[in-house]
Amino acid sequence: MSITIEQIDLLRKRADVGYKEAKEALERCNGDIVEALSYLEDENKIKPEKDVFKDSSFIKKIKSIISKGNKIRIVISRNEKTILNLPLTLAVVFTVIAFPAVIAAVVIALIANCRIRFHKDSGEECSINHKIGKVTSTVNNAKDKIVEDFKNA
Repeated sequence: MSITIEQIDLLRKRADVGYKEAKEALERCNGDIVEALSYLEDENKIKPEKDVFKDSSFIKKIKSIISKGNKIRIVISRNEKTILNLPLTLAVVFTVIAFPAVIAAVVIALIANCRIRFHKDSGEECSINHKIGKVTSTVNNAKDKIVEDFKNA
């Protein structure tokens, strides 16, 4: 049986081997491509497929950031009742998609005396909560002053 260049090219692409190896495998298997692939596999001559995403340091960093973000939750509560409890990763996605709406929701939450906190999976609070507490108290003081000025006017 004669082996064609098309068969060799097909086997080379499928098995990621050289011309010589592809031709020899096809000759051993009487031109049967499936048998040639099986033969090359048995001989450990098929090179593993390259996973473009597996070795990318950028992809590894993105996966690490997402993993860390999923371990932190943003919790918005009022009067000890939880209103919203989301993974930080999802909150970031919402912020990217609907930035103005998220900013408006945060401002409304602060004005409505809601408490915004970040919690780790372990149950401990994140260090940023101290700064959020300062912002919350500043907003509440400003709100109280505005309400008082309206009452006195």
